Amino acid sequence: MPTALPDGSPQATVVRAERDGDDVLISTTAARQKARNLRHDPHVSVAFYDPANPFTYAEIRGEATLPEEGGRELIDELSVKYTGEAYPVEPEGTVRVVIRVTPDRVNGS
Repeated sequence: MPTALPDGSPQATVVRAERDGDDVLISTTAARQKARNLRHDPHVSVAFYDPANPFTYAEIRGEATLPEEGGRELIDELSVKYTGEAYPVEPEGTVRVVIRVTPDRVNGS
């Protein structure tokens, strides 16, 4: 998931995602670089591929919001979905946010 650093250069991270209708949901903490980048510029691109057929992919471009509501629940859900285990307890004071990407454009094959 690439975002733009304040100087305009790209910063990319691998993320785990879930859908909510047409929106894509990604979990992070409020203090991480991608959350800081998105507060500065909410434009984002997210790319997915099908593990059963890596030549099938989708790219979603849109704008992100960063609500705190549901942040801890989402990371727990994603952790079980992708690893089969609950997400570890985080340090007290950690603020989890949901990166909610609302698509403007979808490309794929």
